[in-house]
Amino acid sequence: MKTRFITSAVLAATVLVGTAGCNLIAPQATLKHYDASDGVSANVGTLDVRNALVITHSKTEAVLAMTVVNTGDKAQTLNVEFPGGRTTVEIAASGMTTFGADGKPGITLQDFTTPAGADAAMSFQYGSETAGEARVPVLDPVLKEYETITPVPSPSVSPSTGN
Repeated sequence: MKTRFITSAVLAATVLVGTAGCNLIAPQATLKHYDASDGVSANVGTLDVRNALVITHSKTEAVLAMTVVNTGDKAQTLNVEFPGGRTTVEIAASGMTTFGADGKPGITLQDFTTPAGADAAMSFQYGSETAGEARVPVLDPVLKEYETITPVPSPSVSPSTGN
């Protein structure tokens, strides 16, 4: 009877170690970073760009939507380079700055040259930090969640008639 108990205990220990050992050598999927939405991420210094994407229905104007998390204690001026130009935005210290979501306007990109359906090579940089680069998806506003992020059409100038 004692032998049977020892055999059962050894068998149980072997199964326990055998199944636990797989987790020791196999990579854990929950530790891998991935972009869970349509946008992409980039990092530069203490700034983490999250869910960056561009919305356009124009040939020369687009809107960049993204969230920037500043893990530093100083506000930063973020330089954004995109196909056709460059712009800058202010990022608040120690927190999250959102563009194009939660009722906040996106960043207008004038002279944007990448068509919808392609990826735009963009870089994010501030101060003397090395730029974070990303291939940012360019989408058209056909999806409901993006229809309010579109570029505002430029006002048309109507000819005036002199009297």
